[in-house]
Amino acid sequence: MHFSKDHEWVRLNGDVATVGITQYAADALGDVVFVETPDAGKVVTKGDGFAVVESVKAASDVYAPVSGEVIEGNAALAAAPETVNADPEGEGWFAKIKVSDTSTDGLMDRAAYDAFLASL
Repeated sequence: MHFSKDHEWVRLNGDVATVGITQYAADALGDVVFVETPDAGKVVTKGDGFAVVESVKAASDVYAPVSGEVIEGNAALAAAPETVNADPEGEGWFAKIKVSDTSTDGLMDRAAYDAFLASL
């Protein structure tokens, strides 16, 4: 698993990346009440907003940590947005993306992300 400075995570399995927000981001948002995930076929570019998460505190864009084509949005989050709070780095994933580049350049491993969080 790799992490962005915008608090997204990505787990690569071959050329398919599962993407979501980190525990830190979910905690900072508070109770998630709405999630808009991308539709299959949407082309996303690393660094661009591709999903929306709303909580009782704020609405936030979720930024793509990789570029590629969405092959699946997590439709279950529409009916159960609280899954993002309960399991943000597991069942609370936002999208699966067929990546155009499997490089993790610019992303952090868990140790580097933890160090980044400690600096905030």
